[in-house]
Amino acid sequence: MTPEAIRTVSQLRREFYSLFAAAMKVPVKITTSNPSTGNLPMASWIDDRQRLNYVCVYVHTAPDELLPERPFILRVSVNKGAGIVGTKYWGKDCRGFNQSWQFELTLLPEEILDFSLWIVSLIESHHRGTVSLIPQPPHPLHSTIAESDNKLLGNEAWTQKAWQQSF
Repeated sequence: MTPEAIRTVSQLRREFYSLFAAAMKVPVKITTSNPSTGNLPMASWIDDRQRLNYVCVYVHTAPDELLPERPFILRVSVNKGAGIVGTKYWGKDCRGFNQSWQFELTLLPEEILDFSLWIVSLIESHHRGTVSLIPQPPHPLHSTIAESDNKLLGNEAWTQKAWQQSF
């Protein structure tokens, strides 16, 4: 990655996690990266079943010295990939990881902050069991929402702009 891309993703992570934590209705812990373990910064919380959940922002593709024209595309993942924060970090009340649901959104850097509240709404909808009816996303998604009833189709989505730039 170019130094500019590294700075950009670091700043966007901080801002996204801050917005995310402020919107969640439960305590959220934000961790920083740990070079010795290779873990990325992430935000984590305990749900009402005492399961650990986490959201992580990471780079899908980015320009570098060899491919300066490569698109800069990010991913926001919930309970999926990109490392795991230890359950001991949350204490004895934590009963392990939430493995019942995962979601991943691929998007452009300029779209990520707009999606912070939408991700919170998606998590809350899943928690209530109403994930089939989600709020309108702040940017159009690439054919992952059924237009007639606003249902999310699957556990991953791309914004239209990110999808277009990936090819």
